[in-house]
Amino acid sequence: MAIDPYLGALDLARSYRSGEMTPTEVVDGLLTRIEALDPKLGAFQAVYADDARLATDAAETAMQSGHWLGPFHGVPFAAKDVVDIAGRITTGGSLTMANRVSPATATIAQRLLSAGGILVGKTKTMEFSMGGWGTNLTMGTPWNPWDPDVHRTPGGSSSGSGVAVGAGLVPCAVGSDTGGSVRTPSAWNGTVGLKTTEGTLPIDGLIPCSASIDTVGPMTRSVADAAFMYDVMSGHEAGRLERHLAQDGFLTLPRADGVRGLRVGALQDQDCEGVEAAILALYDAALERLRGLGTEIVPFTPPVPWQRMAEGTGLIFTAEGYTHYGDLMEDPESPVDEDVRRRLLPGREIAARDYITAVLTRQEHIVAFLDSMQGLAAVVTPTLATVPMPLSEVDQTAYPARFTRPFNYLAMCALSLPMGLTDDGFPGGLQIAARGRDEAMALRIGAAFEQDLGPIGHPPI
Repeated sequence: MAIDPYLGALDLARSYRSGEMTPTEVVDGLLTRIEALDPKLGAFQAVYADDARLATDAAETAMQSGHWLGPFHGVPFAAKDVVDIAGRITTGGSLTMANRVSPATATIAQRLLSAGGILVGKTKTMEFSMGGWGTNLTMGTPWNPWDPDVHRTPGGSSSGSGVAVGAGLVPCAVGSDTGGSVRTPSAWNGTVGLKTTEGTLPIDGLIPCSASIDTVGPMTRSVADAAFMYDVMSGHEAGRLERHLAQDGFLTLPRADGVRGLRVGALQDQDCEGVEAAILALYDAALERLRGLGTEIVPFTPPVPWQRMAEGTGLIFTAEGYTHYGDLMEDPESPVDEDVRRRLLPGREIAARDYITAVLTRQEHIVAFLDSMQGLAAVVTPTLATVPMPLSEVDQTAYPARFTRPFNYLAMCALSLPMGLTDDGFPGGLQIAARGRDEAMALRIGAAFEQDLGPIGHPPI
């Protein structure tokens, strides 16, 4: 039986219960697809085929005995190669850690495994999650599947997770986000990514980028799947997950009024300068679609310029990243990605006073921004200002995260989902940013938009 590789996590959960499919059929099909496509796509750092098949056999035996662990039982997933799995190598995208064996399993991975998830493998990342383009000079850059002929930016730093989900190699994956690292690859690969609020999901057992800003989140092919995976990653017990599955809800429980009556902030014209025309056209159409759903779109000007907040994020994670990896970067013999070395070495010049000032100022800006959002359910922006670009055109001194970094700085949650395809056939992402710990609102708006838009199709692979 041929398996549709683009079935989502909820599709699989329901098909297992109905008996339409088995975990063995699904996992074998995906492993065959990975074997065929990943030599070019390069999404995976390591594939755990043997272990995945053993776990699948165990899941199927348990299901046949009536021992269901919950809706996630038997669902395949991948994890960014910053997530520790006991006994497995976790490189953080760095040759310097090519033989580092994880001492224990990260809590976030343990929750997915305990819920019955099948770990298919680890996905590639930018070295130490430092950057947004998705490139890695030493460990390999995944291929964006939306252009079979030109190697384009996959988005980073969760590059492999974005490509694996976008290309139908797995239905869902774990990513981490410090300045856009879940949302950027989701936008450029035509998928969904949820940047969670700081502190809502555990980050122990993750190779850090910036410990005070790092978050972990789900990367999926639908908003409903993102809500499903987020519930599982939050450690909710099986009974609650089962009730949510029966209600077809999770955090996107249906509402009779949908998003009607919500007020949402949108960018002013001056904030759209430099956004590619094709992306701007998709964004304008997305705002019109939200209006058509009954949402009131309000021009929004932040109390602090977007650029200043993006730079504040950059200062904090550069200082903290240098604290973690400065010795490696200072050693000219270290086999590190030279683009990452250039990105981190300025951390040595950040004085303690400047760092502390940035941290304190950040808290002031969070209060001011939330005050300016009074009456608004969310702020909506393009996730990125461009379509994925050829690697030959990437400027490594710049960053693509002008709209994503501010919401890390503000300790908010943010969802990226497709807002359509450009005339050239590339996906554009819509970012819905809500208050911290209000993931349900971002998912609610995203679910309504996604349902109205319909599917954007699949990459030409």
